[in-house]
Amino acid sequence: MQKQIYVIGHRNPDTDSIASAIGYAAFKQMLGQTNVRAAMAGRPNPQTRYILERLGIPAPQYLADVHPKVRDVLGSRPIVVRQDTSLKDSLELFHRHSIRVLPVVDDAGMPVGVVSLLKLSEKYLVAGADRRRGIDSSLQSLAGSLEARVLTGNLAAEVEHLHLFIGAMTEESFSKRIEGYDPATLLIMTGDRPSIQQAAIDAGVRLLVVTGGLPVRDDLLAQAGQRGITVLSTPHDTASAAWLARLSSPLSCFVEQKFEKIGVAQPLEHLRLKLLHSGEPAVVAVEEDGTIAGVATKSSLLKELPYALILVDHNELSQAVPGAESVEILEVIDHHKLGNPPTHQPITFMAVPVGSTCSIVATLYRERGMQPEPKIAALLLAGIMSDTIILKSPTTTVRDRELVDWLEPIAGLDHAAFGRDIFASCSGFSAHSDLEKAVRADFKQFAAGETVYGVGQVEVVGFDEFHGLKGQLREILRQVKQADKLDMAGLMVTDIYSETTLFLAEGKNELAHLMGYPQLEPHLYELKGVMSRKKQMVPHLMKVLGAL
Repeated sequence: MQKQIYVIGHRNPDTDSIASAIGYAAFKQMLGQTNVRAAMAGRPNPQTRYILERLGIPAPQYLADVHPKVRDVLGSRPIVVRQDTSLKDSLELFHRHSIRVLPVVDDAGMPVGVVSLLKLSEKYLVAGADRRRGIDSSLQSLAGSLEARVLTGNLAAEVEHLHLFIGAMTEESFSKRIEGYDPATLLIMTGDRPSIQQAAIDAGVRLLVVTGGLPVRDDLLAQAGQRGITVLSTPHDTASAAWLARLSSPLSCFVEQKFEKIGVAQPLEHLRLKLLHSGEPAVVAVEEDGTIAGVATKSSLLKELPYALILVDHNELSQAVPGAESVEILEVIDHHKLGNPPTHQPITFMAVPVGSTCSIVATLYRERGMQPEPKIAALLLAGIMSDTIILKSPTTTVRDRELVDWLEPIAGLDHAAFGRDIFASCSGFSAHSDLEKAVRADFKQFAAGETVYGVGQVEVVGFDEFHGLKGQLREILRQVKQADKLDMAGLMVTDIYSETTLFLAEGKNELAHLMGYPQLEPHLYELKGVMSRKKQMVPHLMKVLGAL
């Protein structure tokens, strides 16, 4: 089975993040990699929803987290048994499937216990006179294990505690041997020894097994029938029959009813802790309805996860989908500063100083001589328009402009008109259902030394709406700062036409002394010509906060 590969952008994804994930997944699929799929680590913002709806492209699969789950390391459907399964049949399952633990289930498939090969051996081989002689089984199960014919009597299905004696001696010695035992608990095995058979019948034993398929005299069978004694004939010799009789015990006699259990949706780390600290050789995994899903052992923890990631538009784990640190990362396609974690092996890592990750993806198509579908070309164009603010951002490069010229005829769109439509349809705070969502929609965290801060960005057409909301926005920034345990939380409100940003900051009040831009009022700064968080705002804040 092929590993599923997800191409995924950062949390709070913007248009570039989702567009590059869809575009790169489509690129991989064109190369024949059918196991690659686009995903997103957060819900699309209003701008991205508008673009996807306009182009008729469905949103990628939403992954709230990729923390490995118990279900990710389970094998095929587990081998299970019922409580009435014989020890003989169970041992055959252990051997045939090379397993060490058998879950025991009821008729509804619910686990009621487990049987481990190790503990079964310890119980079965434990010393003691009664253990050597005692057999817990039913006459029905005994007949099945011995492949026996019923010569007289009935095969009860109830489990009984029987004492096994082999009649391989004189009748006098045999009779002395069985003295002191309740005849109703005696299981006698013998070959063609009429004297032993007669002594067993006279004693009124529970069961007489004649081995080797040898005949039994009619008069003895008649006596046994009159006394209510069951007589079986087995084709096996006495030594084999004695062993098979012991293996006829049902698993109900050996089931460990106290066992470790875990849901398939639980984090893999929970399974690790159970296996390492419970002392049990295995943990039973169950579905949501309680039915058994599989059996996990310590070797399960070494299994390769069935999925991996390709990160686009970010390379820092703090911005990645939760759980990314526990999953194999195969590639990184990005246009931001480096903050990536180390990897265990070499990977494809592309960090290109362009205005949009979609520019990198489009470059890969063009370099391979491949042409994206018109819808994908339009989506990549939208990503470039969004991230470069219609090619006005200082992050815009010559390559971005070249790729816009290449994508335009494929998409059948004029880039400037398309860009204006994108920003006009969803700019400002009214595009969001509430102000907190507007602040968090494109909010990213950064660090300058020991100072951790976050910056969101909202593109607007004019600042009138912002001035009416700035008091509420500052309170939301205060709440975000507290909730995310930040030293400072800021919001860039960028007017795409005047190419000016108003920066509202909460925390680090001493920022005013080193900000280097006009302070319009407490906590609010005017940054003319600043449009890019990545290339202008964050580098400036890192320098200022580092100085503080």
